[in-house]
Amino acid sequence: MEHEELMDSVASLEKALDRLGEALDLPIESNPIALDGTIQRFEFCYEQAWKTLQRFARFMGFDPRSPRDVFRVAYKQGWIEDEDLWLSMLNDRNLTSHTYKVELALEIYSRVKSYYPELRRINSLLKEQI
Repeated sequence: MEHEELMDSVASLEKALDRLGEALDLPIESNPIALDGTIQRFEFCYEQAWKTLQRFARFMGFDPRSPRDVFRVAYKQGWIEDEDLWLSMLNDRNLTSHTYKVELALEIYSRVKSYYPELRRINSLLKEQI
């Protein structure tokens, strides 16, 4: 894994998080498209985050293959502090294909608001480490 590829991945994650932050600032009560867009941006950020963590783990000599493996390594190495939160993100990411159910979409949206600071934190940590 090249250093430059890892840097590009971290930069892409940061841009995706900026866009998620923009979506989270939109009122969903009067704009159902904002709800859908936020969830879609969360999906993209989650995918980018776990894959960036995977690249970082490989850069550091580990070889995790799945998101769960990545989170286990990241937790053991102290890169993430709350493995359960990341597993909750994984679960919500898997549920996003069912967001046509408004109640479920609202539940996921409320949790995305709590995931956002952790996604920002991991992005900052990775920027500092590479």
